[in-house]
Amino acid sequence: MVENSEFDDIPGTTVFTAVRSHEGFHLNQFCMSLMKPENRLRFKDNERVYLDEWAMTEEQKQAVMRRDYNAMIALGGNIYFLAKIFSSDGISFQVAAASMTDMSNEEYAAMMLHGGRSPEGVRSIKDHR
Repeated sequence: MVENSEFDDIPGTTVFTAVRSHEGFHLNQFCMSLMKPENRLRFKDNERVYLDEWAMTEEQKQAVMRRDYNAMIALGGNIYFLAKIFSSDGISFQVAAASMTDMSNEEYAAMMLHGGRSPEGVRSIKDHR
């Protein structure tokens, strides 16, 4: 598969393409396994042992253990699947999203209540415009 590079030019956005879907298949399947209470318990008991049952890359496993959601997305994770991880950790979607923006939960909530990020600013990485 060939990645559509025009999507990689959007600042602050990772588009979930077919290539990323393929790359993140096992990561996303792991996330879906956390829907079952017994799997959440096994994961929380020993994250590394549970992760090693999945055919993820080491980089993906490390991102999961660090709870680096931006890295997981860059490695093919889909935010709706990744929600199973932060739900298993007992944190809300809002708190997780705030952590992905380098904002406090309060700052993120205020931004969203005021309409989200401004459409003004850099719209192209390569053209700096």
